[in-house]
Amino acid sequence: MKKDLIKSIFVFFFIGTILTGCQEKEDKPTKDSSAESESATDHDHDHNHDHDHDHDHDHSHDHSHHDEKLQEIYSGIFENDEIEDRALSDWEGDWQSVYPYLLDGSLDEVLQKKVETNKDKTFDEYKEYYTVGYETEIERIVIEDNTMTFYKNGEGTTGEYKYNGYEVLNYESGNRGVRYLFDLVGAVSGVPKHVQFSDHSIYPTEAGHYHIYFGDEKHDELLDQLDNWPTYYPSNFSGKEIAEEMNAH
Repeated sequence: MKKDLIKSIFVFFFIGTILTGCQEKEDKPTKDSSAESESATDHDHDHNHDHDHDHDHDHSHDHSHHDEKLQEIYSGIFENDEIEDRALSDWEGDWQSVYPYLLDGSLDEVLQKKVETNKDKTFDEYKEYYTVGYETEIERIVIEDNTMTFYKNGEGTTGEYKYNGYEVLNYESGNRGVRYLFDLVGAVSGVPKHVQFSDHSIYPTEAGHYHIYFGDEKHDELLDQLDNWPTYYPSNFSGKEIAEEMNAH
């Protein structure tokens, strides 16, 4: 009788360990998860409820730390060894300039929030600042594979581009930025020879929006451009949706 009881307890423990291990594998975070995973494994022998509670706590803590790190990077706080190369596919999609929405008042609520939050400029001063920053004749950009199509007055011209590394910029405000550089392949009339992307990210990731610098001047000259940074959001976004996205950051 005692042997049967011990045997039953062992079988129940063995099955519970397997199920617990499978659950942990499915819920395991995809990044920076080694410390949390080891901690969760240490509790495999606890009751299921306690294990799930501890795992959820670790999982939430990991996400919180990850979100804080992303916000730091977005704000321009990062180390050089965190920067990675990126492919043009990170910016793939159909994009529209936000410049028209600034002019028609769709982004006024964004400017007003900046006035209330930062208190360093008046509404009119912000309007002027972003008018200079967003100004562009390129109303739409379509990026597919290794090509970029620039639309002006409804007409598009396509060029193929190759990656040419990145440059790190240190701003007077104390934060930093990374621009990813691309060069036109061959000679194509009507498209810029050089393009630089800045989207607040420093490693491969799908862009939600971006600032772009482009022209026929060399990259060193484009890097000095700090006043004009045409900004693009997905073409299927309305002005209101763009404003909501901007306010979310």
